[in-house]
Amino acid sequence: MKIHTWNTLTEQQQTQLLQRPELQSQEDLRAKTAEIIAEVRARGDTALKDYTVQFDHVQLDDLTVSPQAFAVADDVSEDARAAMQLAIRQIEAVHQAQMPQELSVEATPGVKCVRQTRPIARVGLYVPGGSAPLISTLMMLAVPAKIAGCPLRVLCTPPNKDGQIDAHILAAAQLCGIDKIFKIGGAQAVAAMAYGTATIPKVDKIFGPGNAWVTQAKILVAQDPQGASYDLPAGPSEVLVIADETANAEFVALDLLSQAEHDVAAQVILLTTSMLLGQQICGTIERQLAKLPRRKIIEQSLAHSRLLVVDDIATAIAISNRYAPEHLIMQVAEAEQHMAAIHYAGTVFLGSMAAEVLGDYVTGSNHVLPTYGFARVSGGLALTDFLKFISFQSMTAEGLQAIGPAAEKLAEIEGLHAHQQAVSVRLKDLKKGEK
Repeated sequence: MKIHTWNTLTEQQQTQLLQRPELQSQEDLRAKTAEIIAEVRARGDTALKDYTVQFDHVQLDDLTVSPQAFAVADDVSEDARAAMQLAIRQIEAVHQAQMPQELSVEATPGVKCVRQTRPIARVGLYVPGGSAPLISTLMMLAVPAKIAGCPLRVLCTPPNKDGQIDAHILAAAQLCGIDKIFKIGGAQAVAAMAYGTATIPKVDKIFGPGNAWVTQAKILVAQDPQGASYDLPAGPSEVLVIADETANAEFVALDLLSQAEHDVAAQVILLTTSMLLGQQICGTIERQLAKLPRRKIIEQSLAHSRLLVVDDIATAIAISNRYAPEHLIMQVAEAEQHMAAIHYAGTVFLGSMAAEVLGDYVTGSNHVLPTYGFARVSGGLALTDFLKFISFQSMTAEGLQAIGPAAEKLAEIEGLHAHQQAVSVRLKDLKKGEK
């Protein structure tokens, strides 16, 4: 990673260094993703199998994980199962605490507004596959869906080279109460869940991160009234670390490497107040990189990553707010004192012990987070994303008399006379009853 000194750069150079890597021509991506969606809508399961051959190089006879196939979950070690159970308990505790209470307000006597929750009836959970079985993502999606009480929970994840689903994915699914699993990934999986096929049921909302194709497919199907809503734009992983002279170079280096190994499109940024620390971190990255099996992926990711030396922590936080990272790590003295200054980040890790990896797996906070700058307007996945809210309004005669005339006047101002009369007739009826 090349070291840059922030205050020696021009505004244009600073902006360029904070650019995220181009994922793909948006116009080209949109057109090709739309083509996949159209094919799945037209040819259903046949299209899904064809795309699995094309993209995953696997010929599938059946898209469904059969009850018999779940038997391989028994092969998962006790240590692995215990780790999953701990993570599930943590996720349950954090998300159960997010359950909203019924709201009932009577701002004026006789005028009551009530707000209640209902679970989203049919949810689709997407778990990326590729080179790693992302059991953590499965748990982050399935646990809140279960707590919310969503009646239908469908899971789609790509098959491995043998046309199967990893035993750890199946074990985690069992622990989370998921039994409808389909061996399909990519934009085609999103299309299948959005519109339904002979095998895969249609859902109302799709959850889960993915590559640029998956994200684009979620956006496209959400724009169609016949499609499905989606959670948030969650693409390639990114982390920004702010470190001062008190930081441990090895801790920071591995925090950066842990995100870089996700994907060649992942981006890691380090902001430090210490040139010496920056040099130590670069040296540690080189030494650690030689030991890591995903070295080729990391090297491509590091090619568009940044190391910036800044004057002070306030400047670093200002840069972070400008970038709006998915993950922000504060490896600085008294990190909690800076919380109020942080406005734009998906999630923040405070202090030397708070490794970002712990948030990926076991803190209980959800790791499905906004990327590519969407942290400016969106937070991470929460229980409320699996719920919908319904408002109920009731009115007594006293309430109508108190607020009805104001409604008449507002309708008159807007020139909506039927609106006005809908209130007027009720007020007149009340006056008749008083005689």
